[in-house]
This record gives sequence, structure tokens and C-alpha cells, in this order.
Amino acid sequence: MRLVFAGTPAFAATALEAILAAGHEVSAVFCQPDRPAGRGQKQMPGPVKQLAQKHGLPLFQPTNLKAPEILEWIKNDTSQVWVVAAYGLILPLEILSSPPLGCLNIHASLLPRWRGAAPIHRAIQAGDQKTGVAIMQMEAGLDTGPILLEESIVIEPRDTTETLHNRLADLGAQIILKALDRVEDVIQQARQQSVDGVLYAAKIQKEEAWLDWMSPAVVLERQIRAFTPSPGARFRFKEEMIKVGEAFVLDSPTYLPQTAQPGYVLNSQEDLQILTGAGVLRITRLQRPGGRMLPVQDFLAGCSVPVGSKLD
Repeated sequence: MRLVFAGTPAFAATALEAILAAGHEVSAVFCQPDRPAGRGQKQMPGPVKQLAQKHGLPLFQPTNLKAPEILEWIKNDTSQVWVVAAYGLILPLEILSSPPLGCLNIHASLLPRWRGAAPIHRAIQAGDQKTGVAIMQMEAGLDTGPILLEESIVIEPRDTTETLHNRLADLGAQIILKALDRVEDVIQQARQQSVDGVLYAAKIQKEEAWLDWMSPAVVLERQIRAFTPSPGARFRFKEEMIKVGEAFVLDSPTYLPQTAQPGYVLNSQEDLQILTGAGVLRITRLQRPGGRMLPVQDFLAGCSVPVGSKLD
């Protein structure tokens, strides 16, 4: 099948690689402009761009999909369908209505739950027990289109956004190939999304990453997994921002000092145990500014956090 692919990050690159390996003809690849990355903040190509260049595919990185030259190219293209995965730009109606079979989106949630930009983060943060991938016929609304195919997976108790992302990327690649193999049939059999259970996965903001020790330990543990690896859950100690890479939930101890309030350090030997609004958070991996993420024993060897300290 001749198609256009639109996507930018690793999630999308996994799907594009599978599409190319299956022998589909990709007439062009659209991805977002290069962004600054790393400590030097140099302009870096995203995973989809790198893959497109590796295969010598025609590549577009417009900031505006309504630019006359883009619309003219689309008008003359003979592709049957667009495949879109984590592209990051809204497709205008001129594109949505252009290919004969429309535009198919690979979305990392079980719609209508977690429409929007950050479905993987939000599913973990909310404590969902399962998620999945939906292949959706795109329309003008935000992730509102009919569902062509959908498969679910279990969210494991220790899943982070990184581990769950990788499993969902592989699943998305598998499902889009199934959809393309019988695309006309699945389009005809598409089902409308339910009007019940709609949730929006808002884009992650860095200020959300700060740990509030008044929250229950179970909520903080989910927050840490949801924000791993990025932007990284964090707290402040002695004017330093400390990132947390791994934590577990413990029951509240039977005895607490009268002065103990949420944020109180109960143990800082083999691990770091912090009193929360409900239960204790056992932290096992931490990172100082400019350093690496370390096991807690290595971290504490270079940064003392005495019992009785109060974390901000």
C-alpha cells in the first residue's frame, strides 16, 4: 500500500520501521522540526527523521501544515492513506479529507479513556490496571474518531512510562500492520467511541513532578513511575533538587516521633524511608543535579540525609 507517514518520536519510529519491513510504499514522511536536546541544547533530529533519512525517504518538517507548498504536494500525492503516530501537530481538514482511505492514528490508550498528548503517563499516574493501543480513523476532534482495531495489555506493578511506552510501541506496530492488511474491511467495521468514560491526558508540565509529601505513598509511587524517565519526580533537600528514580510503598510504622510530619526521614541506612500523608515511601534510586541516577546506598554515601530531616 502507498501511504504517507507522520510522526516524530521513538513510539512513531517503531511503527514506521514495521511498515517499511512489511513492504509498504512510503511516499513521504512528515515529522516535527528538530528540537534542542542534551546538555549542549544542540538541534537534534528525532527518531522518525533519522529512520527516514536512513531509508532515503522524502522528508517534510513543516511548522505549518497549511503552507501552500505543503497543500500543493498533498493535492498531487497518490497515496491511499496517511498513518499518524505521535506526530505533535494537528492535521487540518485539507489533509484529513485528502487520501481516499483517510488518516489512521496509532493512539496509546483504550479510547475514549486518555485522549490527548500524554496517555501513557496519565494511565500510570491514575493507577490504571490496563491500557492498550487503538487504531483510529482521524477526524477534526481530538482523538474522537471511530475505532478500527484495539488491543489491550496489563500495566505491570513496576511499569514506568519508559517500560510501558516500549511495550505499547511494539503493540502499535503490530496492530497498524493488521489494519493496513485489510484496511477497507476494518474501516467499514469501525465502531464509534463511547460518550462515557472520556478522560483527557493533558501534556505533562514540569511543575507536576514535585513530590507533595502530604499525598499518600501510593499516589507518590505512581507519580514517580509515571514521570520516569522524564521529567523525573523530585523533591528538594538542602537547596538541591533531587530526582527519584524508584520507590516502593510501605505501611506506616507503629511508632512515630511526636514531631514527625509528612516529609520526615524515618530511615536513611539501607534505603531512604519518608513519612507521607498515608504510609511510608521507600526510595531506592536517586539523582543529584548533574549526576547519575544511583542506588540509594551509593547516593547516601555522597549525600547524607540524617534521620529526622524534613524534605521539602
